[in-house]
Order: sequence, then structure tokens, then C-alpha cells
Amino acid sequence: MGAIMEAGLEDVDVERVEVGDELPVLTKPPITRTTLAYFCGASNDHNPIHVDSDFARAAGKDDVFAHGMLDMAYMGQLLTNWVLQSSIVSFEVKFAAIVYVGDEITCRGVVSEKIVTDTGFDLKIKLKAVDQHEVVKLTGEAVIRQALK
Repeated sequence: MGAIMEAGLEDVDVERVEVGDELPVLTKPPITRTTLAYFCGASNDHNPIHVDSDFARAAGKDDVFAHGMLDMAYMGQLLTNWVLQSSIVSFEVKFAAIVYVGDEITCRGVVSEKIVTDTGFDLKIKLKAVDQHEVVKLTGEAVIRQALK
């Protein structure tokens, strides 16, 4: 692992970043019902399946579960903890499994490709979020564009 592990935001020296380097890991505290209620308000997604246990059970689930976009927001935080938001050219995810109350989500990223451009570098980042049992909850990819310093 090279420059990434010590780096943060504008400190990233893209010239030293290599394929295989890992972003600093982001682990979030366990999901709580309060987290879900707050996210309902923040996202304006008030689907009762995320906050009403009776509704969730009537829909065939054991209990409420997190919004997929909450998981994606955690993954976005992994990226913006490392680079400025304006450096993110693209960010896409695939939802792999439901995140339940009590799950502790850990987000990871690894540089999968480094592309030299006329003005700097594009870095392709493979993304993955897992729970405390290493069950994959989210996968994805981002492209980070960094100009030469």
C-alpha cells in the first residue's frame, strides 16, 4: 500500500497512488431505529417499512431495515473522507443485501485502475460495504479525477 493510507482530502498525492492501494476504511456505528428515523427526515423517504415494525412484518420482513440510500451515503462518506467532493466524477453502486437494525457497516475502497490524462489522473475505485459478519451489503465503483499539483 502506498500514499493512500496516510492521505486525506487535498493531501492525496495521486502521482504516488498505485493500483491496489486501499482507501482508509470507514466503519459506522451499528444501525439504530433512531438512525432510520433521522434518515427518513433527511431523505424525505418516509416509507414505513424503514420505521414501523408492524408494517415491515405485514410486508413479510422480520423487522424494519435501512434505506438503500443510507448505505450509499456511507459509501459516499468513504470517498469524501479521502478526496474533495468535486473530485468525484462518477459514483455508482449495486445493492447486494438488506442492512438491518444492529448492523455495523464497514466501507472499503481499492484503486483498481490509474489512468493518466492530459491534466492529471483518473483513479477507478472498487467499493464494497460489509456488515460485522463480512456479509456484502453494497458494491460499487467510483472515478476520482485529480489534477497534477
